[in-house]
Amino acid sequence: MMRLLKMIAFLLFPVLLTAQHPITFFTKTEAADVKKSLAKYPLLTQSYNDIKKEVDAWAGKDIDVPFPKDPAGGYTHDKHKYNYTLIFNSGILYNLTGDIKYARLVRGVLLKYATLNPTLKNHPQATSSSPGRIFWQALNDANWLVYAGMAYDLVYNSLTAAERKVIEEGAFKPEVDFITKDLQTWFDLIHNHGVWACAGVGIVGIASGNREYVDMALYGTKKNGKSGFIALMDGLFSPDGYYTEGPYYTRYAILPFYLFATALDHARPSLKIFEYRNRILQKALMSGLQQTNLDGTFFALNDALKEKDYTSNELVTAVNTAWDIYGKDNGLMLVAKKQGRVVLNKGGVSIAAAITAAKTTSSFYPYRTVEYTIGSKGDEGGVSLLRSGKEKDLTTLIYKYSSHGLSHGHYDKLTYNLYDKGNEILTDYGAVRFIGIEQKYGGRYLPETKGYAAQTIAHNTIVVDEKSHFDGKESVAEQFHSEKLFSSISNPAVQVVAAKEENAYKGVKLQRTVYMIWLPEGRKLLADIFNTTSSEEHQYDLPFHYNGQLISTSVKYDPYTNRQEPLGKKNGYQFLWKEAEATIADSMVQLTFLNDRTYYTISSLVQGPAQVFFTRSGANDPNFNLRHEPAMIIRKKGMRQSFISLTEIHGNFDPVLEFSTSSYSSVKQIKWLQQDEQYSVAEIQVNDKKLIIAQLNKDFDSKKVHSIAGISWTGPFAVFYNGVKMN
Repeated sequence: MMRLLKMIAFLLFPVLLTAQHPITFFTKTEAADVKKSLAKYPLLTQSYNDIKKEVDAWAGKDIDVPFPKDPAGGYTHDKHKYNYTLIFNSGILYNLTGDIKYARLVRGVLLKYATLNPTLKNHPQATSSSPGRIFWQALNDANWLVYAGMAYDLVYNSLTAAERKVIEEGAFKPEVDFITKDLQTWFDLIHNHGVWACAGVGIVGIASGNREYVDMALYGTKKNGKSGFIALMDGLFSPDGYYTEGPYYTRYAILPFYLFATALDHARPSLKIFEYRNRILQKALMSGLQQTNLDGTFFALNDALKEKDYTSNELVTAVNTAWDIYGKDNGLMLVAKKQGRVVLNKGGVSIAAAITAAKTTSSFYPYRTVEYTIGSKGDEGGVSLLRSGKEKDLTTLIYKYSSHGLSHGHYDKLTYNLYDKGNEILTDYGAVRFIGIEQKYGGRYLPETKGYAAQTIAHNTIVVDEKSHFDGKESVAEQFHSEKLFSSISNPAVQVVAAKEENAYKGVKLQRTVYMIWLPEGRKLLADIFNTTSSEEHQYDLPFHYNGQLISTSVKYDPYTNRQEPLGKKNGYQFLWKEAEATIADSMVQLTFLNDRTYYTISSLVQGPAQVFFTRSGANDPNFNLRHEPAMIIRKKGMRQSFISLTEIHGNFDPVLEFSTSSYSSVKQIKWLQQDEQYSVAEIQVNDKKLIIAQLNKDFDSKKVHSIAGISWTGPFAVFYNGVKMN
């Protein structure tokens, strides 16, 4: 395949040189079709008017291209960022209106960059191994190349040969040389930075007819196919479209993937880039959308900001392009409607037309239970999204048994999070960053991201001896992944996934099975069996990070009302205030909290002695960078420890009518009927009925019959309620 792609690239290069501009963002024919449709479809008209209003405010004016000095959020950073979107939009308007003022705006700005860029050295605020020139990091310089390259192509026909030469040699060449030569290793990364870098160099190459640039973008600086755009399409996605760095970064990387693919589709159509790897770009978009909450925000796996949702500019472009390339899809139309704008290309025209014609559209994306593999071959663990209910009553359990996730990964094997009715219930901190806010470390990732948010204690999974998985070392974590043991997701009444992790701690085996159970009377339960095995004694901490107001707990605790101290000294523990603690033995721990108008109760069985801590993030945080979020942590010691916990969704609180229903948990008792290396069989009393969960801990033969503790079943698990088998 690689040899074939190279041959095609070589054969098509003469076409690239003589291609008719524009060719990157859209073609001349497409632009004409967009122009004809501008007044037909309200969303298209609005999107056009919004861009025109913004660009018209700058047309004919002197636009500042300042010498770079500020980090993210500062004036020069924001001005350069605004400039590249301004000239891109102005180039679009030139093609749609024919008004030369828009081309002159682009020309003027690019000529200023042609003067500025050759003078630049590393940015004065650079803090990483990949410094930028125009911006504090090279990633933003690559963003600039993507948009400035398209803007240049959009006004190419209006420029003289002399102006083109100045822009190509002054504005573009210093940037391309910098990131492909000075930062060659960075450019060749299999990482979201690499996607932007390749897209930027490739788009500039297509716009300027530079074969060298395009070939480097496609196949890496050495042109051997081990890096570059094709390798990125191979290496960053699993076969079903899961993006290695997590859904938040799917959102960020999907834009350069789609923009460069569009340019390639125009310039080198025989590559059939949108069909590559069984339509991997379509799968990437659809998997990213499935990994969102009811409000469109991306699930906070790995480094993630919880505010980002599918109305972001990146997803507008991807949704419009996918609609055009891969065909109409009701889910995409729903997202486009919520985005409230379209891209001014043929995809934007088509989806705006569909929205205009649609009499009714759903208010909710068509979410479903889905499992994604991870790794280019799909053999590096995975993520399961178990869903119960629909629309506003949707409940989503996310179980992560994955690979690390490159430099944006966290140390949280076998972790889960719970969303219900659009609210995050059992939480993941995400990342510590105030993007675009200069006062907060220049808008960059704050030190607490690595110090706390990435550490295992910030997640809902077991921590051994107060050390993070893989001792918090990325180089070690990248070598391993968890392994799924079995799953069953076809029955909405009982969905289950089991996975193991044997490398996070030396000599300690972790195995966790999670169940999403929907009882006949409508009650939803999350059941969690977490087994640990070691030949030596260890301390095991199991945290439950929750979002809500604590209502009650069964634990008689000692509160620290007059003083507070951190829970520990390192590995994220130093950032947790110990607000209360208790010593318990042989009992069921229950904690009920209220989120929005729904009650949630965590019930966990404790056998033998244990400690319970009630914590809140924010210790050792003099700059107040952390959100102050609560957690309950159960601590046990031993060689082999098992945790069984249930999270119940129940009741309703009406603050207007001051009326509360079913505010008490229905889980009255949890006990083991059998718990050993072979079997875990638990009995849970739910009001006056019994829920029995039986599972294999090894030997997961789907046809093997088991009979334990008076219960018989076939396969790796079984769930019984009131004497009736549910699965």
